[in-house]
Amino acid sequence: MAPLILVTPCQQAAGTEFADASISLSNRYTQAINDAGGMPLVLPVTATRAQIAELVRRADGVLLTGGEDIELKHYAPNTPPELAAKLGEVEPERDVLEFALVDEVFRQRKPILCICRGHQMLNVALGGTLIVDIPSQLPGALAHKQVERKFELVHDVSLVPGSQLARLLGATQTGTNSTHHQAVGRVAEPLRVTGTTTDGIIETMELKDPSRLPFLQSVQFHPERLYDRYPHFAELFRAFIRASAGQ
Repeated sequence: MAPLILVTPCQQAAGTEFADASISLSNRYTQAINDAGGMPLVLPVTATRAQIAELVRRADGVLLTGGEDIELKHYAPNTPPELAAKLGEVEPERDVLEFALVDEVFRQRKPILCICRGHQMLNVALGGTLIVDIPSQLPGALAHKQVERKFELVHDVSLVPGSQLARLLGATQTGTNSTHHQAVGRVAEPLRVTGTTTDGIIETMELKDPSRLPFLQSVQFHPERLYDRYPHFAELFRAFIRASAGQ
């Protein structure tokens, strides 16, 4: 049987049907899981803490997806007002849900793949911090928010030789897309940096101790928007699915 992958969606205050509070998720994520041999299941955002634990138990792997910013109170409560004003939309309920999800992933030792916001959420959930706004805090940094070019390779990422992602992609440098204005700041203690851009932005991370989970890969870019045009990114999803299948 195809491994079951729990996928986190965005939350919206008003959706298409009756303008009720709703979920939103690009089909790119679930298609990438399908193409890699998995079976995606979108996480219900109304899940209770007990249900999250049960959903993780039934799932074979977890995918943390992209989305809006994480509330400052979780990693930088004393941010000056002028910098706090640079924060984009936030998803408070999603923050709480994903903190619980990361906790359960480590408690139950399940494979996890983290993309964009998911990359940042993983770091915050494990005790790290974020750069609130790259242009404000790192003058001269690369243009990291290029949403209009989300299917294109817009900058290079240098990967640590021998790191998990370098092995999976078969290279120590790769072009990536880039659609974010925040980034990992202080790295959480369990994680190690395995990829950066020329301006020092942390683009990829993995566990210092890989034995803690069957699989963990965290990337700031969006491989689900690249793998069909740049096939080496498909190996990231295939490796995640293999780990979720216990291979």
